[in-house]
Amino acid sequence: MNNLLLINASPHGRGSHGHQLALELASALRQRHPHLELLERDLAAQPLPPLGLDYAHALTTATPFDAPLFEVSERLIRELERSDALIIATPMHNLTLPAALKLWVDYVLRIHRTFSALPEGKVGLLKDRPVHVLVSSGGFHQGERARQPDFLTPYLRHVLNTLGLFDLQFTYLQGLVFGDDAVRQTIEEARTALFSKPLFTPLVGA
Repeated sequence: MNNLLLINASPHGRGSHGHQLALELASALRQRHPHLELLERDLAAQPLPPLGLDYAHALTTATPFDAPLFEVSERLIRELERSDALIIATPMHNLTLPAALKLWVDYVLRIHRTFSALPEGKVGLLKDRPVHVLVSSGGFHQGERARQPDFLTPYLRHVLNTLGLFDLQFTYLQGLVFGDDAVRQTIEEARTALFSKPLFTPLVGA
């Protein structure tokens, strides 16, 4: 493994619990792969520009991949293409993805570039690689204490599959608004779940 891409979608930036746990995962991977290079894209510190009419038009016309309108999209896609593994640290906002991560998705999920639309459905054009998603939430959407639906997991799973990424793991940090003890407990539970199984096993020795 040579390159690890970390997408942080939290408005809390580097101070978010999900991001801190993602860095622990990156550190563990670096111990196994000493030459691992980490590329971080903080969607709060470096917000992506909104999509406009010109970009929408370019998607539906024969626009060259190197056209200036696709500059941001191409940069994000190339980051994905260079990575051997991907970590996404994201909060759950209003039952689903935060707007910053949805915008990243809209830039990288691009017809003819990262997926093809065939009669039988969409087929991803990217090489598969391990992906770990760390999902932080104030309430509970998994397990016995769940009191709200989770639209983030199935949506993000489908998006990543459409890109061609199928080796997915999800880890959840829930109940983060219920005080310090609850935060410590969910972080420890997430850390245990994260490190109790092999880390990105398909890439060991890569």
